[in-house]
Amino acid sequence: MNIHEYQAKEIFRRYGIPTPKGIPAFSVEEATEAAKKLIAETGNEVVVVKAQIHAGGRGKAGGVKVVKGAEAATAAAKEILGKTLVTHQTGPEGKVVQRLYVEQGLPIDRELYLALTIDREHKRVAIMASTEGGVDIEEVAEAHPEKIHKVWIDPAVGLQGYQVRQLAYALNVSKAAQKSFAKLLTGLATLFEKEDCSIAEINPLVITKDEQVIALDAKVNFDSNGDFRHAEWKDLRDLSEEAPTETEAAEAGLSFIQLDGNIGCLVNGAGLAMSTMDTIKHFGGEPANFLDVGGGATQEAVTKAFRIILQSESVKGIFVNIFGGIMKCDIIANGVVAATRELGLTVPLVVRLEGTNVEAGKEILASSGLNITPADDMASGAKKIVELVASA
Repeated sequence: MNIHEYQAKEIFRRYGIPTPKGIPAFSVEEATEAAKKLIAETGNEVVVVKAQIHAGGRGKAGGVKVVKGAEAATAAAKEILGKTLVTHQTGPEGKVVQRLYVEQGLPIDRELYLALTIDREHKRVAIMASTEGGVDIEEVAEAHPEKIHKVWIDPAVGLQGYQVRQLAYALNVSKAAQKSFAKLLTGLATLFEKEDCSIAEINPLVITKDEQVIALDAKVNFDSNGDFRHAEWKDLRDLSEEAPTETEAAEAGLSFIQLDGNIGCLVNGAGLAMSTMDTIKHFGGEPANFLDVGGGATQEAVTKAFRIILQSESVKGIFVNIFGGIMKCDIIANGVVAATRELGLTVPLVVRLEGTNVEAGKEILASSGLNITPADDMASGAKKIVELVASA
């Protein structure tokens, strides 16, 4: 689950992580008033007007403006609000800016990069830091991997002082700024654990001319597996930033991610779903989605899954790949038949069933009188749907 920068900074401040003063705005008028208030409180006429979208690269796309005075902030807000920003993370369709964050300007001396994320290979939280702040970390990793410094937090003992000093030394943090850096990093590590984060990123992390270390930006993603511990998360969601089909699927208990291909996939189990997509690509096709109906899907859930898949006009065929363990193949077959009839399915449909009650499931499909192509295994099923879509 993603949240906006201004929401992340509210959380940062609860953990003692210093951020610039800022005020969210949902209209040009609110942005103007926010700028006036910040100028009055700080005595500094330099303010920053920032687009709030769930994507990085806002600055390069024109979504961040450093201006002087309330009048200039108003002009920047008019330019950014309602604009479609296209970045490397939004895709070609971009995202429409519906929220702004107006923030005080700071006397910046240096820009750094700092992030905590889950390293599944090491089975620990990894801290990544670099002197190359303010740019895409992917670019740094590709061009100058030696400039990315990593340490891993042992869950048994937590972040250690020597690790903080190690990173401060690697980033060439001055002695005067090391205390501020240590406090910020310790707070960020605590936040990451307590708030069930999957990533907590500051890019850039700045050192001001008076040697203060401040989070100039903030990106926080939550691990949805921890949502039962965080009732407050529902108030942080911005549904306008989420794909409607993905939101609808989540409410139905389905795991769904929209992709760019034309072959819809309905599978039970995340691993099998990924293998199914790989197999479709192996035979020259392009999956239109990741969809895991789970191990205990009902007939209603299968119908819902079909409906969600078909909301994409790019879908030219559907591949159902089910391995029945807890889930029974006859229940899936009844769901497929019901969905095909209810939705008036016109695109090619290939179904592969294996596992519990598989013969009963195959009989239901065969006797349905519908144009359903059976498959004996995943490979043949993937090959068939690719061929049917290509010839349609």
